[in-house]
Amino acid sequence: MNTPMGINPLLDFSGLPRFAEFKPEFVTPAIDQLLGECRAAVARAESPDTPAEWDAFVAPLDDANEKLGRAWGQVSHLHSVMDSPELREAYNASLPKITVYYAELGQNEALFAKFKALKARPDFAALSAPRQKIVDNELRDFRLGGAELPADKKARFMQIQEELSQLSAKFEENLLDATNDFALFIDDAAELGGVPADVLAAMKAAAEADGKTGWKITLHMPSYLPVMQYADNRGLRERMYRAYVTRASEFPSATSPEGKAEFDNTPLIAAILKLRREAAGLLGFRSYAEVSLAAKMADTPAEVLKFLDELGARARPYAEKDFEELKAFARDELGLSELQAWDTTYVSEKLSIARYSFSDQEVKQYFPEPRVLAGLFKLIETLYGLYVREDMAPVWHPDVKFYTLSDHAGQRVGQFYLDLYARASKRGGAWMDDVITRRRKGGGIQTPVAYLNCNFSAPVGGKPALFTHDEVITLFHETGHGLHHLLTQIEELGVSGINGVEWDAVELPSQFMENFCWEWDVLKHMTAHVDSGEALPKALFDRMLAAKNFQSGLQTLRQIEFASFDMHLHDDFDPNGKRTAQDLIEDIRRKVAVIIPPAYNRFPNNFSHIFAGGYAAGYYSYKWAEVLSADAYALFEDEAEGYGGVVNPEVGHRFWSEILAQGGARPALESFRAFRGREPTIDALLRHNGMA
Repeated sequence: MNTPMGINPLLDFSGLPRFAEFKPEFVTPAIDQLLGECRAAVARAESPDTPAEWDAFVAPLDDANEKLGRAWGQVSHLHSVMDSPELREAYNASLPKITVYYAELGQNEALFAKFKALKARPDFAALSAPRQKIVDNELRDFRLGGAELPADKKARFMQIQEELSQLSAKFEENLLDATNDFALFIDDAAELGGVPADVLAAMKAAAEADGKTGWKITLHMPSYLPVMQYADNRGLRERMYRAYVTRASEFPSATSPEGKAEFDNTPLIAAILKLRREAAGLLGFRSYAEVSLAAKMADTPAEVLKFLDELGARARPYAEKDFEELKAFARDELGLSELQAWDTTYVSEKLSIARYSFSDQEVKQYFPEPRVLAGLFKLIETLYGLYVREDMAPVWHPDVKFYTLSDHAGQRVGQFYLDLYARASKRGGAWMDDVITRRRKGGGIQTPVAYLNCNFSAPVGGKPALFTHDEVITLFHETGHGLHHLLTQIEELGVSGINGVEWDAVELPSQFMENFCWEWDVLKHMTAHVDSGEALPKALFDRMLAAKNFQSGLQTLRQIEFASFDMHLHDDFDPNGKRTAQDLIEDIRRKVAVIIPPAYNRFPNNFSHIFAGGYAAGYYSYKWAEVLSADAYALFEDEAEGYGGVVNPEVGHRFWSEILAQGGARPALESFRAFRGREPTIDALLRHNGMA
């Protein structure tokens, strides 16, 4: 199918994606054509006439697979940020074909043999280190892809991969649909007492967009969270909490309680877990967790669970103290004799204000979007000597911005899209993804491009968007992922940027960036009160810093609860037994948590990280990588006195060259040791969290 420019935009790899011309009907013909080209490349590569040499079979395969990856990446991205019935249909029609192709590729015995032959060549040692790493990764992935299985087991393994991809896509769609299905319209302003004015303005605009009066509350984070944090109306908080934690569950839709639970993820969870366990068994592993860890830094589920248990033991006394303080404040200051799940965010905010004399809402006024971005870009410039400027490119929504990253000589290093605001067609959360990966092509270098996606409140009432400090941290986190992709110096596709990086190390650059959000030398350049233009007062910053570890014990235990649930679920939980994932999370909570939610809480049903987002048996990565990121940042702290601050270009360039630049070309632990000069320790993490 052609466009006025004569070519399906999904088949044009000459530059940036042509989002302005995209139509769902382009998906099937483009993907079918690219799959045909990939299969032809595979046939040439596996031919006995093709020698087991890099240029003869690896490079041509890379070229074909890269085109398919770039085209499908655009489709997947749009499915996440601009979902529509037409796009969803096209996406789901091509998803099984994509899954089958990659499953077949992972099981291709002829290619497996060719990679083994390449590894066995006398001149293998003459290959560059990145190419050697790619070959080693390929051999591992062929084994994990079922290449060594007999024919009947291969067929079943492939069928499982196809079913899992469809179930994961359906899980995410159910969650988005269940989130969008809820809307609460309120006409009496008194019911919204305590909710900040800018949030009320956004709620009023949302109601007007639906042709209604009053205020519209949704389950999207910019609407839901301020209600839980600020609304004095306890009944409203309870109603919103129940709707949020029962999304995509067996409970009927909150807007039509008499109706069916049409978005229920419960059966999908059961099916996904059974299929993952079966796939692991086919490969000769005891559990899916063992399969997952085969390509990660951690060696065994037992090692991960020991790490989580030890960190939990360190955090628990702090969490218990946090909870006792919360209950006492609720009872003595707010008259709440029994603290409920829908009270904790509200009471925490009140306690924080009482203790530190500021609110998130007060701080938010100092973080208008233009100043935040300017401050972020100034940090990148200071640390790495790179410049960020707004640029032009076709985008998928008018709110999306596009930027180019260049060096002192004006040479382009990379580019990125920034999609900051929440909308009904966009899945929740924040994430980074790759558009184009750095590699050598012909005589030149293909510069990398990334997507950075968040779900913040859009501008309202003619003012710029305002970010909470937590949202600023989220933006820095995703930018850290983006810089990992954009600042690679590796020229081989398979280990360039974030490719080939162990999953439990991939959060190192993102969590590293978060630390700068607590540095006065950084924040003072990125704040200006939305009305007065005044910078954030130092006294207010000092109070924010004092509150930095407010409830860090509770927050740490919450992450450990999720990570332990994920690891046990994929290791020693029997998906074919009588117990359910819900039973398991309740067991984990009794062991780990100090705050136990109501029995109707259905957290597993919206835990898309592990059921739709690639974190299965890998959610522990956030805490694992936080040890690495805190320890890496500690070097900036150690050198700060001699330099005059933590934003030290000398250490920044070292971080770039030893960690960001290396991509997946060497093991993450080697990169860490090269930067830090020693093994990682947990000390900096505990200190940063106020638990030393």
